[in-house]
Amino acid sequence: MTTLSRLTALILAALLALTACSGSATSGPKSLRMTVWTANEAHLKLLNEIAAEYKASHPDITEIKFDSIPADGYTTTLTTQIAGGNAPDLAWILEESAPDFVASGALAPLKGKIEKADELVPSAVRLWEKDGELYAYPFSTSPFGLFVNTSLIKNVPARWTWDQAIAAAASSKGLVLPDFKYQNWAVLSAIWRGWEANAWSDDGRSCGFSSQEMKDAMSFVHKAIFTDKAIPGPGTTVDFFAGNAAMAISQISRAGALKDAKFTWTLMPLPSGPKGDYAVIGQAGVGVLKRSKNAEAAADFLGFFTNEANSAKLAQFFPSVRSSLLNAETLAKSNPLIRPEQLQSVVVDGISKGVVKPSHQGQEELNQTIRAALDPLWKPGANVSAVLDDVCTKIKPLLERK
Repeated sequence: MTTLSRLTALILAALLALTACSGSATSGPKSLRMTVWTANEAHLKLLNEIAAEYKASHPDITEIKFDSIPADGYTTTLTTQIAGGNAPDLAWILEESAPDFVASGALAPLKGKIEKADELVPSAVRLWEKDGELYAYPFSTSPFGLFVNTSLIKNVPARWTWDQAIAAAASSKGLVLPDFKYQNWAVLSAIWRGWEANAWSDDGRSCGFSSQEMKDAMSFVHKAIFTDKAIPGPGTTVDFFAGNAAMAISQISRAGALKDAKFTWTLMPLPSGPKGDYAVIGQAGVGVLKRSKNAEAAADFLGFFTNEANSAKLAQFFPSVRSSLLNAETLAKSNPLIRPEQLQSVVVDGISKGVVKPSHQGQEELNQTIRAALDPLWKPGANVSAVLDDVCTKIKPLLERK
């Protein structure tokens, strides 16, 4: 069995194991564990403050532990824990893994535990719902924006086109995509959506990589890397947040890294593409594992963790999907480094009209297959059209088995 097949089998076995039996409720003192992928001290400090407040009014909860797992390989580690009988009580879940977790029945229903569930933005919770029930709370719904080093680039417009942005980046220190690294291909949706390209059809059964829109968009990206030298090539690491790049495509959770920046900067919406303005959202949910012996207590804590007051606190890092909090004035209280008009144009407007990064059942196997099929693209002189046609050839069987 190949490594890829073993990984896919592991994930499927782990999720199926969760549907086979649910944990029995325990009485007496309870310890809860939530897996997260952040090791950021400010993030963990806030999470622990919320947990401490909950424990103060729930003496039966003796511990709430946040188990930091590296972002690279997070889902694999989580499903390995589940398959090994060491499932956490609660878990952060990437948007790309949402279809598998929701469809599997691995997660406990939450709607009745969520305070003012009717104020959650419908488009933002769609990925986490099934048959009218909510199976994970999207605690972070964060559109991508364009950070610009204004010490390097002057006369920044309210919004660039992609042609203008790449020209400006090429004449300065370039544009970086910190989460891409020539591995996480879905991050490129923050560019290709400007061409109205899609990884696959809305029903998930047809490949979109061979479409003319995708070929045009990826040809643009390839040229920006290898001809214009506007995007650092493979194997090159450039840190915008240290002042070493002119621009970066990222989310407001990264703004904290600019607190002591030695340069001036601004945040603006993604550049307009040939098909006009658009927005792309990265999303993360938190769910309760059915197999947890403390599932009821975990769901109660999740209700507290995501209530209106705590959602407002979390919004300094993780924009909320609560309509009552989704305004520039409220977001500005938690994000003092970002001006209200920037929060409006990037976050509020982005959530209202944006699309979530690509996600699909069997995403782990799709990710590896697409990543490998795109490898020939990341060299000068690559035949973009042929590479993208090959991506579709490789993933067609995976899409059709949905």
